[in-house]
Amino acid sequence: MTTSDYKKMKTQLMNKPAKLQKVEKHNKPRERKFGPATKKCTRCGSTHGHIGKYGINLCRQCFREVATKLGFKKYS
Repeated sequence: MTTSDYKKMKTQLMNKPAKLQKVEKHNKPRERKFGPATKKCTRCGSTHGHIGKYGINLCRQCFREVATKLGFKKYS
């Protein structure tokens, strides 16, 4: 079960607490320990184009917006 399917099911069962507990117990997505889903941008939450070097933890789009504030210079 994907995370989006789990979220849809959870919203449908909000009025039925007993069934919601059962669904959460058996169908909750597991916590990832490694792989691309563990590295997320701290600014937007994207997993694509992640820059983790030096503890930056931003995607490439957010890095371009914030780079000058972090002290990076663009050399042409």
